[in-house]
Amino acid sequence: MRRTDRLFDIIQVFRDGKLHKGEELATRMEVSLRTIYRDFDTLVASGVPITGERGVGYLMQGPVFLPPLNITQGELEVLELGLALVQASFGRVVAADAQTLGDKVRAVLPRPEMLDPGRGSIGVYHTKFSDAERETLAVVRRGILARTKLRFDYLSLQQERSHRHVRPLQVQVWEAVLTFTAWCEDRRDFRVFRLDRMEKTVLTGEGFQPERGKTLADYLKGMKPDGT
Repeated sequence: MRRTDRLFDIIQVFRDGKLHKGEELATRMEVSLRTIYRDFDTLVASGVPITGERGVGYLMQGPVFLPPLNITQGELEVLELGLALVQASFGRVVAADAQTLGDKVRAVLPRPEMLDPGRGSIGVYHTKFSDAERETLAVVRRGILARTKLRFDYLSLQQERSHRHVRPLQVQVWEAVLTFTAWCEDRRDFRVFRLDRMEKTVLTGEGFQPERGKTLADYLKGMKPDGT
């Protein structure tokens, strides 16, 4: 998490008006206690009214106001619909990110209640993907964002089983299927896998850097008839 995002999240925690200890926030933000204390010092120096002492707890004494965001009703509805679609399709895989995005937008709206994913003119009720697919998606997504290789068992459409070691590059969302493109270390070539046919998907802990001939751009370039 970037420090600016963490500082915003700390302010959001203190908005409940309750006393919070440094240890609690350090655990919540997944950083050291020393880092949290430095964040408190930064916020106080920036004018955020946080008071307290180490070992006892901290409290925000007054409200924090951010510059208002000028956004139309139509633009708000697009954002509401997007949040609702993401939540309906992917659930807890992106729930935390959807929540913090909503919180950040609400913090700079004239009235926080203006953003309500359940209030729009279009309702989203259909869930396309199974819990198993969402669990696999969560691992694949972490692999892509952290540039970490994956291992998994795969059952092809021809009912052939194999064990794969790959560099995850991109997830694709189709009408009723999730796939992802990867550089397969076993086949030494690009492959596209269906998430609903993957099992025992894990992060290997082995990082990777973009290499010529093994990137998503290389894959997409190779799909074009003229190779350009």
